[in-house]
Amino acid sequence: MKKLWCRFWREEDGIGVVEMILILVVLIGLVIIFKSQLTTLVNTIFEKITSQSATI
Repeated sequence: MKKLWCRFWREEDGIGVVEMILILVVLIGLVIIFKSQLTTLVNTIFEKITSQSATI
């Protein structure tokens, strides 16, 4: 197990820091652009959960 972990830690084929930062920037941008739609969707989902949980 230790050898496997060491090999995984040294592997350079994974996602780099720059790629991770770019993915985060794109995700944050999408959240900012679609903030009102996401807020409406989440509120609708929670309202349905609340109303249907009362029937149980």
